[in-house]
Amino acid sequence: MPALNFIKILGNLKFFAVGLKLPINFDEKYYKDRNPEQGEQGHMPQTMPPWFMAPHPGYKYQQDSCDKIGQNFKDFHDTMIDAVGFAHNMWKLQAKFGSLQIMAVSAIGTPGCLSGPELESLIKTAPQCAAWTGNMAKHRDAVAKGVSKCFKQWQDQVTIPGLPLYPAFAAFPGPMAPPMPNIPVPLIACISGQMSMIITPNQMQSEMGNALDGGLKDKDKTKQYDALYGSIALVLSLSFMIWLASQQLMLTLGKGPIPTFAPPFVPVGPVVAGDNISIPGHVMT
Repeated sequence: MPALNFIKILGNLKFFAVGLKLPINFDEKYYKDRNPEQGEQGHMPQTMPPWFMAPHPGYKYQQDSCDKIGQNFKDFHDTMIDAVGFAHNMWKLQAKFGSLQIMAVSAIGTPGCLSGPELESLIKTAPQCAAWTGNMAKHRDAVAKGVSKCFKQWQDQVTIPGLPLYPAFAAFPGPMAPPMPNIPVPLIACISGQMSMIITPNQMQSEMGNALDGGLKDKDKTKQYDALYGSIALVLSLSFMIWLASQQLMLTLGKGPIPTFAPPFVPVGPVVAGDNISIPGHVMT
């Protein structure tokens, strides 16, 4: 299945909808006294869609400030989303289902049956942002920790609620059913009690904010960081929702004994107390 698909423009529009203005502190009298004939008015935003609004739309210096800082925010937003996509692809290569209980056609997996690496370190070391330093690195780490925590909570509660993954195991002619792949099912069918952690943006936005360095929070009087994290969380939550519905659970090799294939012999019988081979690749394709 394809990797996460991101609709980044929605994050752009969500940030702009907050209505943050730049510069934060400005001299009202200075801008009122400026002579429009000197070319100070009539300047249009260069960063589209805009991320910040100018107190006096069209004034050059205010609009330049909005464009420059807004472009920096946009670059961070887009880069961090790509970094999460990179980390998620690495997770898919290593994720696996284990400790399944197979009874005839049904497979049962309790919470914890899905395992995989945490996303935090994978996001931090993504090629797009691994070299960042200073405040950029602090914001990167906050996003990484928040996304990773939410994803881990979803992962730890994933279950397989008796799905009919192995129809051939209803009546198998032999003493032991050899490893056989499951029939593909959407990953969203493997329900999780914490699914809301990755498909609703509020939880993810909150965890990112909680992970941010307190000093940066105190300096940000207008909470620009919160609007930025909300934009990132919106894009990611939508992409995770689409991914859950499109990702197929495949190649989960199930096996197990056929107790009825014993004296007195019965030609065929169902698998009882079977299990699966826990190797990566179940959500890789």
